[in-house]
Amino acid sequence: MRMLHSHGFMSGMLLGVALSLTAGAVALYLLMVLDIVAISIIEIPGLQVAGDWLQRNLGMSVLPFGITLALYIHTLRALARKLANNAPQNEVAQLEHLTDVWTSLFFGIGVIWTAIGMRSALLYAIGNPEVAAQAGAFAILERLVDGGILTALTTTIVGGIGGYLMRVIKSSCLGTRLSRYYENLEERHAERVEVLLSDIKASLIGHPRGQAATTCQLIEDS
Repeated sequence: MRMLHSHGFMSGMLLGVALSLTAGAVALYLLMVLDIVAISIIEIPGLQVAGDWLQRNLGMSVLPFGITLALYIHTLRALARKLANNAPQNEVAQLEHLTDVWTSLFFGIGVIWTAIGMRSALLYAIGNPEVAAQAGAFAILERLVDGGILTALTTTIVGGIGGYLMRVIKSSCLGTRLSRYYENLEERHAERVEVLLSDIKASLIGHPRGQAATTCQLIEDS
């Protein structure tokens, strides 16, 4: 029991740290994109490169991706606590469903942002037919890149890889505990059925004249 509580504490602490880091990174990125904070004041060249890459390849899609990931981590942490406390089935099932919802939403953000980025890039590249007809192929390709086609393609990759990783994390961290939880529920249900059948049998043997009434009463009580 002590090992179980220790494992639950460590899992909760790690999830909490991950949630805090994710929220902080999203907030810092938004401040940088909106030119509220200049990232260059932080003397970390790697952070500058990462910020430029995110801004060029993901754009504002970092916001929905980050929010969804934070909600996923928060829900996963709550699910771990419910399993550790052996919470009722409806609470565990609801949190498990929410983790699947956030995973699907992460996939969906990648798909939706891809469509938005492709539309924006095409409108920017050939929005003026006369200019597009006079420009060469390289100029149109450059306008597609400037219009956001890189963002469109990158969000597809991030949404797909991130969604599958979220499934893997759920299965790796809580898969065994979820299986054990539902197995225990089935065992308890089977035990209740066995007790009910034993009570019905004992009642039928002890009171042969009131078999039907006793059986109905036991079924209603169960």
